[in-house]
Amino acid sequence: MVKTWDQLEELQPAVLRMVKNSLVKNRVAHAYLFEGMKGTGKKEIGLLFTKALFCESLIDGYKPCETCHNCRRITSGNHPDVHIVEPDGLSIKVDQIRNLQAEFSKKGVESLKKVYLISGADKMSVSASNSLLKFLEEPSAETVAILLSEQPQQMLPTILSRCQILTFQPLPPQVMIKQLVENGVNPGKAPLLAELTNNIEEALQLNVDEWFAQAQKIVLKLYEVLEKNSLEAMVTLQQEWFQHFKEKEQLHRGLELFLLIFKDLLYIQLDKQEQIVFKADSERLTQYALKTSGRRLSNQMSAILDAKRKLEKNMNPQLMMEQLVLKLQEGSSFV
Repeated sequence: MVKTWDQLEELQPAVLRMVKNSLVKNRVAHAYLFEGMKGTGKKEIGLLFTKALFCESLIDGYKPCETCHNCRRITSGNHPDVHIVEPDGLSIKVDQIRNLQAEFSKKGVESLKKVYLISGADKMSVSASNSLLKFLEEPSAETVAILLSEQPQQMLPTILSRCQILTFQPLPPQVMIKQLVENGVNPGKAPLLAELTNNIEEALQLNVDEWFAQAQKIVLKLYEVLEKNSLEAMVTLQQEWFQHFKEKEQLHRGLELFLLIFKDLLYIQLDKQEQIVFKADSERLTQYALKTSGRRLSNQMSAILDAKRKLEKNMNPQLMMEQLVLKLQEGSSFV
């Protein structure tokens, strides 16, 4: 669903204020970098900005009308002077940038104005980055580039220096929860989803994903057996954890869920029950929170974060999880 200016302004007020000023004062830069987490509205606001540049009936001098011929074509992806580049597989290839340059060397189909939006700009290959840099060094007066990135530190400093950088803030959990509930998510499940992603579409998919529902049960079970004995924990790893969390991305998700259990235990100890995300299991977690210490919980969370780093460095997942289980049991009554 296409979001309006007012809806996006609620999510990213600082960014929309800067975009508005650029439009009202007629000071649109030739290149922008929208940087921030996935799901923070970078592409939606990039397209909104693009519509404002082409709109035939601007509202208040900066809001696109969404109903004129140009706005509707940009929404449907059919405007001849608006080009969107996305990763081809894992990266943006040099040929994609060269094709873009060739397209922009031609005269605008309907006006001199042209906009190109590069989604996942941090995924450009080295040759693609160098090709884009040459493009940015010789900007056309009527050309606007909008680069979208989750990891700008992966991009060439020389590209960053030629862009006006707008930073997108993570959505406040309460805003995310409100949107999820409005989209039909059970209020008891929404806080957990809001902790895991800033992306509404991804959260809605997780909400109905059977794999994700089972993942929550396995993670809770592993925590409970951890508090009983080490042998049972290792058996649960072999019989359930490794059978369910097979891919690297799935393992990351499992560790994220695991970390949230320990955060909930800490919130319970700090008497901040309203902040816990495993709402349906709050009674069980309260019993466990009474049997541990804040220091131990802090050490356990550090161990999970360390495991995530090891996984990112391609450590053997089985060895990583076995080490983590042993580390998490340190300080318990049976070790």
